Amino acid sequence: MTPSHRNDSGYVGRFAPTPSGPLHAGSLLAAVVSWLDARHHGGRWHLRIDDIDGPRVRPAAESLILQTLEALALCWDGPLTHQSDRTPAYEAALDTLLNGDHAFACACSRRDLTATGQPGWEGPVYPGTCRNGLPAGREARAVRARARQRYWEVEDGFLGLVSFDLEALGSDFVIRRADGIFAYQLATVVDDLKLGITHVVRGIDLLGSTPRQLQLYQALGHTGPRHAHHPVLVAGDGAKLAKATGAVGVRTDAVRQELAAILTRIGLAPSDPSTPDTPEQQLSEALSRLRDSGLRDLLLLSATLPVGPDRR
Repeated sequence: MTPSHRNDSGYVGRFAPTPSGPLHAGSLLAAVVSWLDARHHGGRWHLRIDDIDGPRVRPAAESLILQTLEALALCWDGPLTHQSDRTPAYEAALDTLLNGDHAFACACSRRDLTATGQPGWEGPVYPGTCRNGLPAGREARAVRARARQRYWEVEDGFLGLVSFDLEALGSDFVIRRADGIFAYQLATVVDDLKLGITHVVRGIDLLGSTPRQLQLYQALGHTGPRHAHHPVLVAGDGAKLAKATGAVGVRTDAVRQELAAILTRIGLAPSDPSTPDTPEQQLSEALSRLRDSGLRDLLLLSATLPVGPDRR
């Protein structure tokens, strides 16, 4: 589904699901919020399949994702792209980072970090073991990017001004894993540059990735996009709703109700949520209402978005 969409605003957004299963309510929320923000600003909305992590990819998941988005009238612009086609671009970016001393080979395992790293916001802080060269007798396992700039301030489109301490987040971070797979941080930056992404709209669970990715943009000689992080759906135990926590796929035979439930959670309930209109009509109505109030105001009213056990 690749309609021609005018982009007088210069806004270019994207949605990048991993084909590890069908879209569930949590991933649908991310798709709807990013789509609405792009269309509200007169922008383009690209669809990328983040399938670089082969062990997580499930057969037929991509086709289920595409069918669900089409049934929900979440049209994307331009051709569908895949991370699995982009390995040469990641290799070139990695070479650039290594040659510019923005990255280094690392011999440390997760067990090493657990034993030697101080506690950080998202796990052990890398202690710099291989920062100035591999220890004697050790072989490289992964590649890490240097966290050259410790403190970052980002004007988030939904959250406002957010301050980060990259050292507390974990310091130097992996960009190619020990199994040879390029890490999310590097692949996302390289792909967003290729697509010309100007606005990244995603869940608040990825907030900590922002300074890491901005560090990579800086090292590659580019300015990063604007970011906006929205609340995520949480299950009854407070954990993020995800495939790993038992989230079920969106039912394509009930897309009107599924979309109405998401729009209701972000303050854009359809006129008649009990018998909702077609997805096209619901989205059109939501965009019309956004002319008077932006997504930021609506999302701030919903710091957490609980989901009932029926959506597990």
